[in-house]
Amino acid sequence: MFKLFNNKRLFILLITLVTFIVLMGFSLGQRKTLSWPENFLRDTTGFVQKLFYKPAGYVAGFFQDIGTLNELAEENKQLKILAAQYARDKAQYNFIKAKNEQYEIDLKFTNAQKNLYKYEYHIANVVSVTTEPGNNTLVLDLGAKDGIRLNMSVTSVEGLVGVISNVSNFTSTVKLMTMMDIKDPNSQPPIAATAVNKEGKTFGMIESYDQQTGMLLMNKIPVDDPIAKDDIVISSGIGGRYPRGMTIGTVKEVKIGQFGLTSTAIIKPAAGFQDWKELFVVFTEERVE
Repeated sequence: MFKLFNNKRLFILLITLVTFIVLMGFSLGQRKTLSWPENFLRDTTGFVQKLFYKPAGYVAGFFQDIGTLNELAEENKQLKILAAQYARDKAQYNFIKAKNEQYEIDLKFTNAQKNLYKYEYHIANVVSVTTEPGNNTLVLDLGAKDGIRLNMSVTSVEGLVGVISNVSNFTSTVKLMTMMDIKDPNSQPPIAATAVNKEGKTFGMIESYDQQTGMLLMNKIPVDDPIAKDDIVISSGIGGRYPRGMTIGTVKEVKIGQFGLTSTAIIKPAAGFQDWKELFVVFTEERVE
């Protein structure tokens, strides 16, 4: 009885082993299709993975987008700062460039004048301008401490502007040529003048400024004087008040006087008498300190 039972168990075990080997061989062999249990298991696993992985991907992408937005915001902030700095640097560059160009003009002018008459030109900034009728003056930021003295001539790059009429320690007042009036004893003193390339042949006195026409009047010119239209009028240096060779203006017209003994030249000033930022105080040799 026990022997038969043992033989059954051995037989079942053998059958099971053979079936397992067959199934293993079937599974390991090359197949074009999967069995339905394998398909079911694979589909179920893929569906479950999709349920979990897709929302997880959305969440991860959401936080990644937030991080990207923060980075873009910071980059945008830095770009705005750089744009503001560029605008400031550009304005500063333009300002420095303009100042350098003006200094080059000033240097060229002073060197040319020095070589011509050996004067010294001290650059002064215009502090204020007064344009009241009968009081056309301006104030410079140079004073007695800088060697400024009364009656020193003041010029722009274009031409003579006026003379120093008042001096304090740190500033000085310039009386403009537009205040020149032979009838007013307080106006700027007359200027002994001649013409370029006609020195020694041309002579006259610039005594007044016509407020209506904006022209200077050069009087006491001899009738046979060669002065003519378009001549450049300069100071002659006679009398010692004004340095020799200061540009005054251009002759526009020459008129014969009432009695035919002298002529009057109508002169357009070289200086513009407006919008000055810098001027030059002329130091002659006897005034240089």
